[in-house]
Amino acid sequence: RALRLLFLLFAGHKPWIETEYQGIVMENDNTVLLNPPLFALDKDAPLHYAGEICGFRVHNGPSGSGSVQFEAVVLDRSTGEGLVRSKEPLDCESQREHSFTIQAYDCGEGPDGVNSKKSHKATVHVRVNDVNEFSPVFVERRYEASVPEGRLFDRIVRVEALDADCSPQYSQICFYDIITPNVPFAIDNDGNIKNTEPLDSKRQRIHTFWVTAFDCGKNRAQADAQVVVTVKPSCKPGWIGWTKRVEYTPGSGSIPLFPSLHLETCEETVWNIQATVELQTGHIGKGCDRDSYSDRSVRRLCGAVRGEVDLLPPPSPAANWTSALPTLPSSDSSLIFSFNGSNHVAVVPDSVVSALSGDHFTLQLWMRRGGANIQPATTQTRGNRKEEETIVCSTVRNDDSFSHYSLSVHGCRLSLFYWPDVSAARPVKFLWKLEQVCDSEWHHLSLSVQFPSVTLYVDGVTFDPALIHDNGAIPNPAPRQRMFIGACWGETNMLRGKDSGDLLVSHCCHYHGLLSGVTVRPGSVEPHSVVECLYACREGLDFGDLETLGSGMKVHVNPSQSVLVLEGDDIESFNRAVQQVTYRNSLRFATPGVRPLKLTTSLRCFNEESCLSLKQLEGYLVVLQPDAPQISLSGVGPHLARPAPEFEGPRGVPLFPELRIVCSLSHAVNTAAQGMEGGALMSDAVAHTLDGCEVQPLGEELNPEREELLVDMDVVRERGLEIINTTAYIAITGAESISVYEDVLRSVRYRLAKGSARFERRFRLSCSEMNGRYTSNELTLEVNFLHSLDSLYHPSHLLASQQQFLHPSHHAGELSGHTLPNPHRNSVVPGAATVIIMVCVGFLVVMVILGVFRIRSIHRRGEGARGGAKEGSSQWDDSALTIIVNPMESYESRMGISADTEGEGEEDEEVAESPDDASDDQRIIIKKEGRDGNARRY
Repeated sequence: RALRLLFLLFAGHKPWIETEYQGIVMENDNTVLLNPPLFALDKDAPLHYAGEICGFRVHNGPSGSGSVQFEAVVLDRSTGEGLVRSKEPLDCESQREHSFTIQAYDCGEGPDGVNSKKSHKATVHVRVNDVNEFSPVFVERRYEASVPEGRLFDRIVRVEALDADCSPQYSQICFYDIITPNVPFAIDNDGNIKNTEPLDSKRQRIHTFWVTAFDCGKNRAQADAQVVVTVKPSCKPGWIGWTKRVEYTPGSGSIPLFPSLHLETCEETVWNIQATVELQTGHIGKGCDRDSYSDRSVRRLCGAVRGEVDLLPPPSPAANWTSALPTLPSSDSSLIFSFNGSNHVAVVPDSVVSALSGDHFTLQLWMRRGGANIQPATTQTRGNRKEEETIVCSTVRNDDSFSHYSLSVHGCRLSLFYWPDVSAARPVKFLWKLEQVCDSEWHHLSLSVQFPSVTLYVDGVTFDPALIHDNGAIPNPAPRQRMFIGACWGETNMLRGKDSGDLLVSHCCHYHGLLSGVTVRPGSVEPHSVVECLYACREGLDFGDLETLGSGMKVHVNPSQSVLVLEGDDIESFNRAVQQVTYRNSLRFATPGVRPLKLTTSLRCFNEESCLSLKQLEGYLVVLQPDAPQISLSGVGPHLARPAPEFEGPRGVPLFPELRIVCSLSHAVNTAAQGMEGGALMSDAVAHTLDGCEVQPLGEELNPEREELLVDMDVVRERGLEIINTTAYIAITGAESISVYEDVLRSVRYRLAKGSARFERRFRLSCSEMNGRYTSNELTLEVNFLHSLDSLYHPSHLLASQQQFLHPSHHAGELSGHTLPNPHRNSVVPGAATVIIMVCVGFLVVMVILGVFRIRSIHRRGEGARGGAKEGSSQWDDSALTIIVNPMESYESRMGISADTEGEGEEDEEVAESPDDASDDQRIIIKKEGRDGNARRY
């Protein structure tokens, strides 16, 4: 007990160790070298047990896993020396640093360690030192590059190798080496390869060599890398693959304009590229290729509301106010009127203006300032050309008031001056500043007025106006209904003629330029979709597939599709985009000709001083001649014979009941590929749209008192077609399908008045499409009227016939009714001829009897002459006897038939005439078919 008390007094101290240790262990080893060395001290030394260190305990450190991988052992219990080691070899690449805590404890009171004391916990940091166990590995096994010849480059290509060791000493690549000897290339420690002398593509186009890499531990790469350098011919920056001429076959849809074009910058660093493709189509029609139908037909195809009034119609007796205006030819078959700015003006008659009342209307027109080869009047000075030019000037009646408006241009400004009530309301001026007004190009204007709202569409694009309410002291227009095109009237110059007493109106503000398709439609305004359709170009630039457009690329196309802009920052993406620029033309019969093509390129580089400047490329697109459609009219014979009473019925007789219209395209076929010689044409039937057909009587015009042509107006109105029915022709117009025109033309009927039957009448039918650009064959029909003998001497017929005068006729005919003896179409059978026919009928009976007797006598003589001939070859069958009598045959026709009869040696023919007949116009021909099948004529 005394010893125990003594131990408690002198052996109660804890072991002591350092608070922190730094350790190093080599990769693939387990002994940790600590700094400072591991020693545990105990103040109870040299007491046995209490002053001795029995062991160390390892606890989890901040990282949490150190105690699992490491352990500490006591090397000397008396000195407290210890050793830290890993339980298994460590891998630097897996974990390079480890942290844990360690604690020492003494032996306590005895060998069993009772009442042992523990030291505080010390932190141990162990770092695993790397061993150069890995060799460098190249990122790629093959490196390729291409450089232009004749230049020295700081870097052609860079190779790269990696080392898997964890330490910088062994993981870094210290240097690269080219192991292929005698190559004009060098490599630096960063792997950059450059040429040591200018390369020549003619001497050697491809250079191939091998490189290797070494880490700082002098380990060589496991596998060497191959480098291939292609030497390009001397580089010239610009577009490569430009084709100056591009051909387009109508009906091809869209074709790429630059399928093999690409931009070469010769290694110049470019951060922005912009290319502008311009297609010049201003000389094709009104700015581009559009539908060749008439303006009225195009409006119908676009779904426009009907009821428009044409203010500049084609000159005609019914529309003569445009006859004094000069016109210009147009490739789209439209009518273009020119105004010289001095004395050209169209005064619309009051009968037309009276239908345009109201403050809701749509005014549409095509305009081109400056005209074409139009010289201004010599009396106009340059200062006068700055005056306002009036396109339309109108005053119309609205119930009990008058409204006035004028559409004018002044410089690059378009203005609408509108006066809702010339006697009370203030005028309002709508003003637009437009570049389209003064660029001397064709533009489509659509002005929709729903006062006080006004909408302007220029080439299908909406423009908002600026309102001007204060127009100064403007005199009120006279409350008189009138409309001028190309000028306006001067109210202050209204004078009265001395002789006639009429008002002499002086014109002012003349327009100088071209106008076409000027129409006004009163009522509700046109929808925007209709306006876009009316202007829409059928040809233009387009982009193939927007989904394939690379990142950073932008495409912009103007409304007329004549300018396309590409913008991007990547050369490869830009080249792919340029190759997708296409030309499209949706017209089946595109207007042939040349369209100039331009490509302008702008580059922006990081070094603006050395940035490339590319010249503008010019070429042209050639639209080839389209295959002309062949419109064929058939199904109607050259003759139409009907009894005369049918034509005198209430509905008449249809002229073309079985009409067929077929439109086909003929195109060349490559017969060489089919093993045939020469060329061939193949005709394909296609669905077409006709826009006009005309039925015209040949010879004299129709006499409205005796004859007329009838058309089913319900069918015409239902289809939205227009018809002009005069004594000279019937014209059916409007864009519609072939089947519709067939139905309408099959309903055309010819009707005669009672007692006006003729012998023949001829008509001609023709159709066209594309506003007369393509026409059909002319189908001629001869109408024959069949008259019975009873009708020829019927008293009522005689009375009607005697009212007409007829010159003698000697035209041959047949009783079948297909042709009758009268070269004058408007003549009827005279009374004298009727008397002669009645006499001839009686005389005909006598002639027939004489002919029969003579035939029988000839037959008997033939039997006696042949003797033993077969009875079947000589006897006739009287049932097959046919007698043809033409009592009206002329002398000239008889002589022609006699001449033909003499030339037929194989037929036995004899003419029997009565000796008592004093007329040369009677002749009997008897046909007899024998039992042998041979026909004989007498």
